[in-house]
Amino acid sequence: MEVVIASSSVGDAGIGCWDLHTGAEQLRHKSCASTARGLTSVGHRFLASSQLRDPSATSGSVFYWSWDRPQVEVKSFPTEPILPLAANSEGTYIVGGGVSGEIYLWEVPTGKLLRKWHAHYRGVTCLVFSDDDSLIVSGSEDGSVRVWSLFMIFDDMRRQEATHLYEHSFTGHALKVTDVVIGYGGSNAIIVSASEDRTCKVWSLSKGILLRNIVFPSMIYAIALDPGEHVFYAGSRDGKIYVAALNAESSSNDAYGLYIIGSLADHSKAVTCLAYSNSLNLLVSGSEDGMVRVSDPKSGNVVRMFRHSKGPINNVQIVRKQLGFNPRIVVNPQGSSRRHESALPPPLEKYTNSNDDDSDFRTVVTLHGASYGPLESPRISSNAMNEQIEELQRQSSSYAAEMELEGLKVDCKRSMQMVERWKQMYENLHQFCVDELLDINQAEPTKAGFT
Repeated sequence: MEVVIASSSVGDAGIGCWDLHTGAEQLRHKSCASTARGLTSVGHRFLASSQLRDPSATSGSVFYWSWDRPQVEVKSFPTEPILPLAANSEGTYIVGGGVSGEIYLWEVPTGKLLRKWHAHYRGVTCLVFSDDDSLIVSGSEDGSVRVWSLFMIFDDMRRQEATHLYEHSFTGHALKVTDVVIGYGGSNAIIVSASEDRTCKVWSLSKGILLRNIVFPSMIYAIALDPGEHVFYAGSRDGKIYVAALNAESSSNDAYGLYIIGSLADHSKAVTCLAYSNSLNLLVSGSEDGMVRVSDPKSGNVVRMFRHSKGPINNVQIVRKQLGFNPRIVVNPQGSSRRHESALPPPLEKYTNSNDDDSDFRTVVTLHGASYGPLESPRISSNAMNEQIEELQRQSSSYAAEMELEGLKVDCKRSMQMVERWKQMYENLHQFCVDELLDINQAEPTKAGFT
């Protein structure tokens, strides 16, 4: 079941949840005053959100909610206020961006702070994982967009030898970065970034260069990619959702400017967040007017509207909620079931554990869609996962059963070789489109709005 979740900066507004198919409201989660880009679903199992705190507060806070309970169940207090929050697709890692420019990476099952590093000169405003979970893209108040490889972050030798940790540092924006999205294709993907300078920029990860610069009539707060990556949607301060071309030409005589090919139904106030449902081809938008609108991008019609209880909306996501999953019943290693007060993981640690010198070597970085050999690599990954399961069982972790399932998933990847071949074909086609776009840009270097 796909659900829409939305949160607000107002503390008593909570997290709203609606069935995207039927429009029926689900359980409302209480006591959430989220930061912008600070709401995430962790492996579809539970919700996590960084919280707004008093400006004079020296520490931050991150809360967890189960799907079946409205109250906050786990509270964490990092060393500084956390702004954006993101989880990888399996829910094994959470990353948070601090007001100081630091990025924190925690292991979800244990709560351990595995890594932290100074990423930006000013506060981190947005974080997103790549589709294969190998990269993290961050945006900042300093106007920069940076790309981080988890292989580099966890490789102590490479860290010591490198002059900098990031894979790319894009510095084209003049003001604060408000949102970033990354397409499909791992290291061959495109990145689209939005800024308060009224521009969205399209970057090539494989080439490390700017592909397209688009100037909008108003400040852009949120962006979402079309699944085919033909266009992207940009939510603006003037309440419009602009449609901009990614790999198609548009005339400079268009109503809004070069590469902007239209707009969708207006909100009465600024559009602050966007999400796209690939399965239903629907665009979900949240606004400062307190409304969530579900639109059909093809017709431009609004098919559903949800009203949040209070305050402006600053986060909206589409989550595939697991049906029939009861997070409160956990199977122990002996195979019997028992009830716990909470099956959620422990709070996030404030500091790295310097006494656990070999903890980083036990960390398993899983890459979705990575191409494995017929036998060797899956077996190695499975053995490493089994070691982690045994460690969690020694710690009496309630996540042991879920980690066993993850181990089975790793073994099943041996049967997905054909999928990998199709993915390689997609990446080759994508690279061809990028090269074609570069050729067009080089042929027209003097066009207005082109960089």
